[in-house]
Amino acid sequence: MGYYILKRLLAMIPTLIGVAVLIFLLLRVVPGDVVEARYLGQGSQFVSQDLMNIERTKLGLDKPLWQQFTTWMTGLVKLDFGVSMWTGSPITEEIKLRFTLSLQLALMASTIATLLAIPLGILAAFKQDTWVDYAVRVFSIAGLATPSFWLGSLMILTMLIVFKWVPPMVFTPLWVDPWENLAQLIWPALAVGYRYCAVGTRMMRSTMLEVLREDYIRTARAKGLWMKLILTRHALRNAILPVLTVISTEFAFLLGGLVVTEQVFNLNGLGMLFVEGISHRDYTMIQALVLLVATFFLTINFVVDIAYGWIDPRIRYS
Repeated sequence: MGYYILKRLLAMIPTLIGVAVLIFLLLRVVPGDVVEARYLGQGSQFVSQDLMNIERTKLGLDKPLWQQFTTWMTGLVKLDFGVSMWTGSPITEEIKLRFTLSLQLALMASTIATLLAIPLGILAAFKQDTWVDYAVRVFSIAGLATPSFWLGSLMILTMLIVFKWVPPMVFTPLWVDPWENLAQLIWPALAVGYRYCAVGTRMMRSTMLEVLREDYIRTARAKGLWMKLILTRHALRNAILPVLTVISTEFAFLLGGLVVTEQVFNLNGLGMLFVEGISHRDYTMIQALVLLVATFFLTINFVVDIAYGWIDPRIRYS
């Protein structure tokens, strides 16, 4: 087990290097840079080329690509993401507060999705082709068909019209004021969690139906075991592995993929920072964000793989 963990951790290094090389080159292929976005993008039509060249020199954009990449990678080894080309602020400080917001929202949405998806999926499989199963199917299909940002807008309008109240529009960290924090983030978490709960519910139902048809489940029933015990102790541990994979992947996506939902609820998270960085051609910011999300994805996949062996005793890593 220890050798497997070490091998997986070492395998992350070339993967992250590949991501770094790819995003570095792709950003340079796209026409334009941060200097053009700052001057020409703001309607300044009479900016001399000499001034733009001076600005590129200050930002190091005049250096060869291999030298820019070496400088960036050297900073990454020292855990230094550099400074934003647009604001001039350290990237670590730019990301710090927004990462906290996005991570908390992703955790809350994933928790809501998991707590709803697993019991609903089990119930739908156990009550197959009954009105309960049909109700769960309608619930899940509606979740798949409803965009989270539209559901969020509907929530805000309902609270405003019916209750004459809207969630706080300024983010408050959890450790500063827990009530204010939850009053703001619970609504986007519900909107996003419902969407991913639908995916998990359908997956849970499908895998549970497959497991319930296995011979060992029939044997357990023939022995007279309680159905609750069969579902929780025998069927669930075998059926939950694909669901765990889906939920963990969606959790990693939520970290930086909620751009529109963040706009609806006025949340200045990593999704918004991605959009700002791309619109400003802020190379260093985009590179840091992509590498951060890639690291998060790899870490989540690694943790889930290790969890497989804990959930299913038949899985052993050597």
